[in-house]
Order: sequence, then structure tokens, then C-alpha cells
Amino acid sequence: MIEKMKFISITGPKADIDRVVSKYLSKYEIHLENALSELTSVQNLTPYIEINPYKESLQTITGFYEELEPGSQSSVPEIPLEKALEFTANLKEEMSQKSLKQKNLEDLQNSLTESLKIIQPFHSMDFPLSSLLHFQFVSCHFGRIEKTYYEKLKKYIYDDLDTVFCKCDDDGQYVWGIYFSPRSQMDKIDAVYASMHFEQMEIPDNYPGTVKEAYEALTRKLKDIQTDLEEIRAGRTRRLEELREEILGSKEALELLSASFDVRRLAACTDNRRDTFYILCGWMSDRDTQKFQKEIMDDDQIFCIVEDYSVYKEKQPPTKLRNPRIIRPFEMYVKMYGLPSYGEFDPTWFVALTYSLIFGTMFGDVGQGLCLVVGGALLYRFRKMTLAAIISMAGIFSTIFGFLYGSFFGFEELLPAIWLKPKEAMTSLPFIGQMNTVFVVAIAFGMFLILVTIVFHIINAIHSKDLENILFDQNAIAGLVFYGSLVAVIVLYMTGKKLPAAGVLVVMFLIPLLLIMLKEPLTRLVQKKQPAIEGSKPMFFVQSFFELFEVLLSYFSNTLSFVRMGAFAVSHAAMMEVVLMLAGAANGDSVNWLVIILGNIFVCAMEGLIVGIQVLRLEYYEMFSRFYKGDGREFKPFLRKKA
Repeated sequence: MIEKMKFISITGPKADIDRVVSKYLSKYEIHLENALSELTSVQNLTPYIEINPYKESLQTITGFYEELEPGSQSSVPEIPLEKALEFTANLKEEMSQKSLKQKNLEDLQNSLTESLKIIQPFHSMDFPLSSLLHFQFVSCHFGRIEKTYYEKLKKYIYDDLDTVFCKCDDDGQYVWGIYFSPRSQMDKIDAVYASMHFEQMEIPDNYPGTVKEAYEALTRKLKDIQTDLEEIRAGRTRRLEELREEILGSKEALELLSASFDVRRLAACTDNRRDTFYILCGWMSDRDTQKFQKEIMDDDQIFCIVEDYSVYKEKQPPTKLRNPRIIRPFEMYVKMYGLPSYGEFDPTWFVALTYSLIFGTMFGDVGQGLCLVVGGALLYRFRKMTLAAIISMAGIFSTIFGFLYGSFFGFEELLPAIWLKPKEAMTSLPFIGQMNTVFVVAIAFGMFLILVTIVFHIINAIHSKDLENILFDQNAIAGLVFYGSLVAVIVLYMTGKKLPAAGVLVVMFLIPLLLIMLKEPLTRLVQKKQPAIEGSKPMFFVQSFFELFEVLLSYFSNTLSFVRMGAFAVSHAAMMEVVLMLAGAANGDSVNWLVIILGNIFVCAMEGLIVGIQVLRLEYYEMFSRFYKGDGREFKPFLRKKA
């Protein structure tokens, strides 16, 4: 059901707003509106502009909270504001020092890593690097050359040059090395190597000892730095864990105070030279409103005006759903389609009942149903998955229909069918002949649901005082009479009863169809609007005729859509029969229980998913589309309610 809402306006001295928010409003859920936007007719109002002093501290403590390891916390300690602010500032300072030390080590690590990358290809050289770079008569260059060019260099050019190339490393694509040349021929030899795409590398001469020793020293130093970094990070984590309770308490205190302070963003102030007052506007449930008024009765610093929706109609109230816990998970499906607008019919209970019932008829199996019940309940218990609760509820109906069908993990002979076997039960119908019983029941049930949804549509239209949707629409009284008469005639014919006279059939079918076809001009006539038909009359009748044809087609297609209920009931039995056949259980041979188990898991997972989607499709397209708009806006409490 939808909570009844009241629009409240709260005012008091500007300096008293923090006390009011902390003492009163934090105890209740209130959907605040922008007071300046709501009170457009009131003059001399100004926004309440102040910078939130707690936001920065809240961001800081939230950052530390996110670093904590996930863990259960039975209760959060209550910490005063001053202590929360002081704790946050001290922790920030302490962690800043650790962060600075960590950053310095990381910078040094990055620098040494770059140095290591430079000499890594040459680390096998056991020769002082500074000596190599400062020969008097010989020049040397470090670098790499593509392997193909290296082969060409050795084969065609190398023997004719006064140079020595020392190969240091080979990664498959490049050959790394050093070439030496006389300084007198340096330009010529450098040009030859450049023509062979030799890529020179600048090697600084600040590496101690030989290249090999420098490489080993850098490796050791990097390892020590990595150890120090890990110790700093582990120490930071340990320290935050030691302060877990203080962090949680401070975070909660600052969240509440920050949110309370942010109330100012939606408040307005009176522009008065002597005394300035704040004004807060918003929606509160009728139950909370009564408690709130009772609590502030003796407080002379706060004044509250309460208006009912019937009086305050300038804006649609937000929608707050309140349903019993057992059907509350099905609110997820309602919200996926769209929240009901305030005053509209809340279909949550209808979805809970029809979804579970249809799921059970399509997926009836005692064993697999119990698996859905237990699995869904465990997931909801430990992971709080709303969908898991829906699966568990649907599994109950799967179990019930499993007993009705006499099916247990696909075995059809273990349990007697209380009702029927979906694959075997047949019904003889006039004109049609033999037809599977579950198909007949599915269509009959679908007709019943369509009639129910038409009634819901009429009820919603009465609440909104929409004359066209009460009387003349395809889902209004005219549609109810037509489709109800059609259902009655089909039932009478199939059961061999006598049909009404032709005149009665004309009244039952023709007149409702004419009302549906002419719904727009009839509505205008009843409302005394002129002209009854806007625009071209011939064009109107042509368009109305084709629209009427579409209406008839929708009745037919919507009804046939429910055949899938019987089809899936039969297909489930057929799929499990295949599993049993593969396992050898159908032929009386030795049973392969591994195939039985894997087959049940596969069918339960795949068919459960498909059936769940198909049932949701029936809910949305065949039922919701007839009576439900779902254009409401969600009730969003600005403040978190105190426990």
C-alpha cells in the first residue's frame, strides 16, 4: 500500500534551525522540497546560504572508513561532535605523515626502477661503467639494434669497419649491446650504425662499480624499499583497524551533522530587518506527522502547518510504499516498471500473488522447488539479495504445484498427482476436440486475470475522476462488459450450455464496441464540450475503425499469451524426461546418478531463469499495461532516521 502523505511547513528563528533538525526532524523521515520553489506566492523570501563546515571532515573520515577491511559491526559508538572533529583532524595529521613517508619511498622506487631499466640489458658486463664512458682514444655507445639489421651488420659491414660490437642481451626482437670505435673515426662509424637503425641510449656515469655490481646493488635497494613500503602500508592498515570503532562513530556523527546542515540548501529565509525566520517544506507520512505534531506541541520556538493532499494539489506527493515483509521484495518488480503515483493502486500484493502462482504452474516440481526455496532463503539471509527472496517465494509455489503434478526431480512415478500430469491430461472441447488440460486452464486463468486488471483500471479511473477511462475505454466499463460477455459465451459454449438470444448478444458485444470506438466524442458530449468530433469526421471514423480492430486484436493476443503457462508446464516434464532417458532411468537400466544430478541442476537453472522472465513479461505486458501507469516519484527522506 501507499503511505498517506501530509505536506508540512516548519518555521522558526533562523538561529534555531540546527536544534530543530537535530532534536525533531532527525527522528522522522521527511521528503524535503525546495522552500523557495514551493512558496512562490510568498514575497521577500531569500535562500538560506551557508557553507557546510562538516563536509571536508566527513570526506576525510569517509576515506579512512573505505580503507577498513569489511567486517561486522554490531553497534556503532555514539561520539560527540567536538570529539569526532578532533579525532578526524588528529587521524588526518597522523596519516598524512605516513603518506608523506610512503610517497617519498615511492618516488625513490620509481627513480631507481628507471635506472634499473636502463642498465638491465647490460647487467652481464663485469666492467666499471665509469671507465667505459671515459676512454681517451676509444668511444663507446650503448643501445639496441633490430635483430634483422644486426645480422646484416655482421654479414656485410662489420668486417670492413674499425669497430667492436659486444652483444649483451637478446630479447628475440632486439639485440642489446655496446660498440667501440676510435675517436678519430667516431662520426663515420656512428653514421654507419645509425643507417642500420641502431638506437643509442644515454647511460649516466653515476653507477657505482661494474655494470653487474650496479645492477645487483639497485636490485637489492629496490627490494629493501619494497619491504619498507609494505611495512608502511601494513602499519597504516593495522592502525586504522585499531581505531575502527572511533572511525565508525565519528563517521556516523559527521554524516548526521553534515546532512542536518545541508537542510539549509532547501530552506528559505524571511527578509525581515528585525527577526529572520527559516522555512522548511516537505512531505511526511501521516503517521509521522501526527507524532511530530505531538512532540513539538510544547515548543514555542517552532511552528508547523500541515496541509492535506486534497488541499495542496499544486504538486504530486512522492510515493512511499509500505507493505508486509513477506511481499516487500516484490516491490523491486513494481519499481522496475515505475512507482505508482500518489493515489494510484499499489500492485505489489497483486504481483506477489500472481507472479508466484504463475511461476509455480509453469515450473512445478517438488524437489527443484524446494531447492529454490532453500537456495533463495540462504542468499537472502546472508547476501540480502531481494531477487533471492522472490525466488524463494516462487519456489514455495513450485513445490505446491509439484505435488499437484506428482513430480519430484523429474521422477513422475514417485508421487501420485493430486491434480493431473501436465503431459498426459487431456480435455475434450466442442469444435476444437482433444486439447491438453493445462492449456485450457491457462487460457481460462488468463481471461480471469484480464477481467481483474480491467476492474483495477476502473478503480484507478474513479480515484482520478477520469470519465473516459471509467466508461468508454477498452479497459473501462465498456471493455469489461464486452470481454466479460465474451468470456461468458465461451464458457457456456464449451460446457454445452445454451447461449443467450441473438438480441442479447448484440447488446453484449456490439454496443460496448461502439462505445469504445466513439469514446472521445462521447466523453466530450458527457463533459459538455464542443465540438464532439474535432477535425474531419470521415477521417475520425476511419481512424476509429482501425483502432477498434487493434483493440480486438489486443484482446485476442493478450488472452493467447497465457498459453505459455501450460506450454512451460509441459516442457518441464518433457525436459526432465530427456534427462531421465539419458541417465537410463526411463528404460529400467542402472541409473547414472551423476547425469540425474547434473541434469536437474541444468534444468533448474535454465528453466528457472526463462520462466522467471516469461512470468515477468506476462505481468508487465498483459496485466500492468491495462491498469498501471507507474509514473510516481520516489519518496526520498533527506535525513537518516534515528533508531
